[in-house]
Amino acid sequence: MEQTRLVKYADLIIKAGINLQENQTVVISSPIETAGFARVLSEAAYDKGAREVVIDWNDELSKRIRYMKAPSEIFDEYPEWKKQFYQFYADGGAAYISIAAEDPELMKEVDPERIMRAQKVANKANKKFRDRLMSNENTWNVVSVPTVSWAKKVFPDLTQEKAVESLWEAILTSVRVDTSDPVRAWQEHKKNLEQAIDWLNKERFQQLHFENSLGTDLFITLPKGHIWTGGAEVSQQGVDFIANMPTEEVFTLPHKRGVNGKVVSSMPLQYNGNLIENFSMIFEEGKIVDFSAEKGYESLKGLIQTDAGSAYLGEVALVPHDSPISNTGILFYNTLFDENASCHLALGKAYPVCLENGTALGETELDKAGVNDSLIHEDFMIGTGDLTITGIKENGHQVPVFTKGNYAMKW
Repeated sequence: MEQTRLVKYADLIIKAGINLQENQTVVISSPIETAGFARVLSEAAYDKGAREVVIDWNDELSKRIRYMKAPSEIFDEYPEWKKQFYQFYADGGAAYISIAAEDPELMKEVDPERIMRAQKVANKANKKFRDRLMSNENTWNVVSVPTVSWAKKVFPDLTQEKAVESLWEAILTSVRVDTSDPVRAWQEHKKNLEQAIDWLNKERFQQLHFENSLGTDLFITLPKGHIWTGGAEVSQQGVDFIANMPTEEVFTLPHKRGVNGKVVSSMPLQYNGNLIENFSMIFEEGKIVDFSAEKGYESLKGLIQTDAGSAYLGEVALVPHDSPISNTGILFYNTLFDENASCHLALGKAYPVCLENGTALGETELDKAGVNDSLIHEDFMIGTGDLTITGIKENGHQVPVFTKGNYAMKW
C-alpha cells in the first residue's frame, strides 16, 4: 500500500477519529503485524500536537503459545502493572486507538475455558478503565488494517499478496479514504446518520419487534429516556470523536429485563480467535434461557456465562441491508466491519450515554433504569435482506421502522 494513502488514513484517524487535542497523550494498541501503520499513526499524532504516543504491542501468536502451553493457574492471574498502565494514561486524559486485526480462527485448537478465564480476569481488573471509555470520559477509536492471516481468510482464493491488497482496498473504501477529503466526507456521513437518529428519538418507541425468515422473532423494550446515537460521539469534555471507523449504525440500549423471544445470527461471530456460526438464543424477561450453535458452541457458552450481566443485552443497533459495507458482499470475519453491514445486538454492558443523564447515575440507579452491566460487550449480527422491524409506541400504535432489510422511512 502506497505511503500517501497510509498517511491520509492516519490523518483521518487522528483528526476525526480521536479528534486529538493539543498536548494530549495517545495510546495505540497494535498487533506487531501492523507495526508499520502504528508508526505512521504516531507520526500523524505528533504532527497534530500530541504530547506523547505510547504503543501497547500485542502478539497473537505468542498469546496462542501461552494458551496452549502455560500452566492452568496463569489464566486466573492478571499483573497489577498492566492495570496501572491503562488507568494511568486514562486518568491523564489520553485518547485511545485500537487496531483490530486478528486471525479469525487462530485459537480454534485452544481450550475455550482458558480463554474465557483469562478474559474474565483481565476485564475485571480493567473494569474502571472500560467504564471510562464506555461513558466517553476519554475519546477512543477502533480501526483496522490487514494482516496476512486475516486477508487470506476473507479472500481464500487469492494469492497472499492479492488478498492483502484486496483487503486494504475494502478497508480504505469503507472509511472513505478513497475520497479527496476524507474528513469532510465523514462530516457529511455523520449528517446522514443524524436523520435516522433524529427520527428515532422523536418517535420514542417503547418496543421494537424484529422478524425475519431465519427465525428471529424478538421483542425488545426500550427504557424510558433512551437515546439513539451514532456516527459521532461527544466526550464528557465536549470533544467530538468517532468511536468506530467504519460505522454505518445508529444504536441505543435495550431495557435489561425487557427482551423476549428468539434471535438467530445472520453472520459468523469471531470471538477470541474462534468462529461461532449459525447460532440462536432465546430470551425471557431479558435473560438468555436457551442457546445453540452449529459451530463454536463452547465459545458461545463461555461468552454468555462470563458474568451475571453477559446473559443480557446491552445494545440494539440498526444498519440498512442496502449500505456500503453490506453491498460489497464481503464477509470480513471481523466485527468492526460485519456489524456495519447488518443490524446487530450486543451481549453485556450497555452504554450509559444512551440514557438521559446516564453518565451521572451510579450502578444501582442504572440497574433500576434497566441499564445492563457486565465485564463484556460483544456485538453479533442479526440483519438480513428480509428483516422487518416494527416500532411499538406506549399507546400500542405500531410504526414500520424497517421493511425488507431497510428503513421504511425515506429521508
